[in-house]
Order: sequence, then C-alpha cells, then structure tokens
Amino acid sequence: MGGTSSEALTELGRRGSLSVMSETRKPTLIASVQRALHLMEAVASHPNGAPAKLLAREARLPLATTYHLLRTLAHEGYATRLSGGVWVLGERVAALHGQSRGQRLLTLIRPILTTLRDELGMAVYFSMHMDDEIRLIDIADGPRTPRVDLWVGFEDAAHATAIGKCVLSQFDDDRRRDYLSRHPLVDLTPNTITEPGRLIRSLDSSGEVLFDREEYALGTGCAAVPVTDAASTLVGALAISCPPGRLPRALGSAHRLHATAEILGRALTLTP
Repeated sequence: MGGTSSEALTELGRRGSLSVMSETRKPTLIASVQRALHLMEAVASHPNGAPAKLLAREARLPLATTYHLLRTLAHEGYATRLSGGVWVLGERVAALHGQSRGQRLLTLIRPILTTLRDELGMAVYFSMHMDDEIRLIDIADGPRTPRVDLWVGFEDAAHATAIGKCVLSQFDDDRRRDYLSRHPLVDLTPNTITEPGRLIRSLDSSGEVLFDREEYALGTGCAAVPVTDAASTLVGALAISCPPGRLPRALGSAHRLHATAEILGRALTLTP
C-alpha cells in the first residue's frame, strides 16, 4: 500500500465524496438561455430601439451570436427589427406580461393567506370581483386544514358561499340585481337560500361578517369579511372554512380576519 494508512484512505474517500456532492449541488445553467435573456434586457433598456452592434456590446456578446439570437427571438415573436435596423421587444413579451398578473397576485397574497391559515388552523380563501364575475383567486389549505370540496364552481355559487355573499353585500342595488339576474340561485343543499328577496335581506342584515352555514356543502361552514381599499375600487372578500361546530370560534377570530383583510387591501392597492 506504499505506506498509506487505512485512515488516510478513508479521509481521501471522504473528501472525494464531498467533492462529488459539491459538484452535484451546483445548478445546471443553460448558457444560451442566459445569453438570450441578457440580450432581451439590453433591448428593453432602449425605448426607441437599438442596433445589433450596440446590443452586442451591452450584452457582452459576439456580434455574430447577437445576430443569431435576435433572429431567433424575432422568429418566436419576442423581438422585432424596425426600419433603420433598430431592435425592440416583440408583441409576445407584452402578452406574457399581461398573463403574468395572476401569478404576481399569487406571489403577493399567498404568504398573507398562509399566515392566517396557520394562526387559525382553518383553510383560507380570497376572492375578487373581476370582469363582472366573483372569482376565487387563491386558497391556503393543508393536510390539517382541508379546503371545502369545490364540487360547484364558486363563480356559480356566490349566493351559497360566505365569500360570494360578502362580495355581493358590497354591491349597490343595480349591480346586485344584474349579478343575480345572470346567476340563478341554485339549490345546493337543504340550507341554500334560493329566493332572491330573502338573500338580499340576509345580505343587508349580516353585519361585518358573512356566513355560510352548510349552504354550499353539508359538513362545512364559512365566514367572510370584505377586502377593499380607500377608494373602494377593490371589491373582494377573505374567508375561512371549518366544520359548522367551529363557526363560533371563527366569529371570535373576526378581528384577525379584519386585520388580514386590511393587509390584503393595502398590498393590492400598491400592486400595478
């Protein structure tokens, strides 16, 4: 063994294993993707467009590589060559930006909902009035805080859910009548309110917390509070769900619901 001790061999083996582990932990990066992204950043930094030579210098790329990348981006709709030889971002970039608003919303609100879920030990829901519909935006649930079985879409069941009724309670009479004329009050459980007059009376007399007492699904109750902003341009609702027997506890946590709703309202007001 040339005088090499077993302890030394063991140490060499350990170092080798650590070296391999260190290598495997390094992320695999695709250089061509990095170059294309850096080039798009350079294009975006020039509102009036820029020629390929300037973009190559700013992105620190060979001119030939820059031309190949620009042609590829143009083919896919992410870059456009204008008259005069300057390059600008393509239409697909704007399309992606518009489609990403929902993801930006989730990035913003998910931590807020998760914090409330962990504090109360209940599934948490957030909805907004968008495009003349009441849309469920996000849910924070988990193995110990299961969500209600969404067997009917919330957009078609606002009359039977606390979160939907909470949004309806913020509408004026005309908007409320318009919404109800487009969404029949379907009977989902024996407890569902299906008579428009009774539903409207319940909305007007419910106070600051709206409830679903097994109206959407048997075995589940919900409580909801409004989410709005100072200008009243945001119309939304924050809700929790739990077994019906825990609803009194939910009412006792109304201050936490309202505090979280205020946080959501402020955060969404600052979101472009």
